[in-house]
Amino acid sequence: MKNRKIAVTTNCYHGYSVEEAIAGIKAAGFRYVELTAMKGWVEHVFPDHSFAQLLKVKDLLDEAGLQAIGMSGHVSLMDGTKREDFINNIRLARFFDIPCILTFVGEPAEGEGELSMEETVSRIRSVLPELEKYDMTMALEVAGKQSSGVAVKEIVEKVASPRVVTAYDTANAIFYGDVDTMADLSACLDTVGYIHIKDKAAGRQEWSFPALGQGYVPFPEVFAMVDESGNDSPYVVEIEFTPEGPGSVEAVNQAVLDSANYLKAQGFVL
Repeated sequence: MKNRKIAVTTNCYHGYSVEEAIAGIKAAGFRYVELTAMKGWVEHVFPDHSFAQLLKVKDLLDEAGLQAIGMSGHVSLMDGTKREDFINNIRLARFFDIPCILTFVGEPAEGEGELSMEETVSRIRSVLPELEKYDMTMALEVAGKQSSGVAVKEIVEKVASPRVVTAYDTANAIFYGDVDTMADLSACLDTVGYIHIKDKAAGRQEWSFPALGQGYVPFPEVFAMVDESGNDSPYVVEIEFTPEGPGSVEAVNQAVLDSANYLKAQGFVL
């Protein structure tokens, strides 16, 4: 499926403005984007931004010929005190006509203790009415304690709603779960509806996520397996560099461009 949608998350531009992110992603030749709305991390768009600010981002996307297909709206769904924050992110995603919002299962509020699987599923199901209302899919990302696709799949299957899918991250499964990417993805692919294509370098538990093709994630094999399965999930490029960061917005732009060139060499049309 070399014509599948391929986006770049603005999270690649952590520490830089949404204007810089849009300009860099456009310059690399991409047509799709994932907007980031993560409180205290990257707030390229956010519910407390003014209407004028949000309209400006919409206009910039239109001018750049970029379509937003996902929103990184991560909030711990297990923390009941943050439920309204996530609902606001759902509404924000709808403002940008985004069909899929990403989040993670996360951790309960401090002092609440571990939640059972039944309680976990219940808290996730509590946002289903909002997803229905705004005709949106929620993708639960491999991250934290849900450190593999298999772990997320178990939850997705118990929630049992077409509105809830697995968001697979090819590097997070290594970093958090220390699993074999191919085996893990194969085991959960039937629940996957969104895929972060992120490379991994250095030690398996070291924070090092370079441009595509500069690490050891076996992307040709990943792409072939996903194609053979008939899964048509979008691919979303994510680059998170090292703890030192990229050093400059020019370095981010180059990494995004390098990733674009890698994908084209694999036969994709951006």
